[in-house]
Amino acid sequence: MERKKASLKIRDFGLAVKAVNDDGTFSGYGSVFGNEDSYGEIVAPGAFAESLAEIAAKGRPVPVLWQHRSDQPIGVYSSLKEDEHGLYVEGMLLKEAVRQAAESYALMKAGAVSGLSIGYYVRQSSFDEKTGTRTLLKLDLVEISLVTFPANDEARVDAVKSKIAHGELPSLNEFERFLREAGFSKTKAAVIANRGLAHLLRSESAGDEANEPEAVKSLVGALSGFSLSNI
Repeated sequence: MERKKASLKIRDFGLAVKAVNDDGTFSGYGSVFGNEDSYGEIVAPGAFAESLAEIAAKGRPVPVLWQHRSDQPIGVYSSLKEDEHGLYVEGMLLKEAVRQAAESYALMKAGAVSGLSIGYYVRQSSFDEKTGTRTLLKLDLVEISLVTFPANDEARVDAVKSKIAHGELPSLNEFERFLREAGFSKTKAAVIANRGLAHLLRSESAGDEANEPEAVKSLVGALSGFSLSNI
């Protein structure tokens, strides 16, 4: 059995919200079984069973988070269970008491926000060397967030590449997150961002534009053929 990972992993599911009601209740899937993602990982049926049992034993409601921000709970989940499709959830947005919940509700009703994303640790997994696929057998569910759709890994990678291609530099946090979602460890992402992008950002803030065009061109060139499949 694998030990709990030090870093939280995130998995997004676009169009996961199935219903949004006038009273702020909603339902959908925080995870689906059997679908291979861009990391070559598949969530196996039963992966959440132990974690859900532990959550139920604690007797505390699981908060609905906004965009994985632990300081912005916007509601609570009233039901978390596995079915044949995946991790089915039912929740309520506290739209009468929390401003972000009211805004989230309006965005969900308009279809601008329709994704659910889980934060989790891997407890146990198996790896098929022939297919290169990792099956996640047991997961420790930490939180489930409402996220903007599309909010998948490839979309975020493309957003950062597009910003750089137009001569703009992403923030250090954006670039580190880009690297993390591309498969780099937290340490490697920090080293790459701080030794490369941080230098460009310092030059930009100091008004040193002499070397900026070539530096940005180099960064664009490095990212031009980059995709998660290269990792």
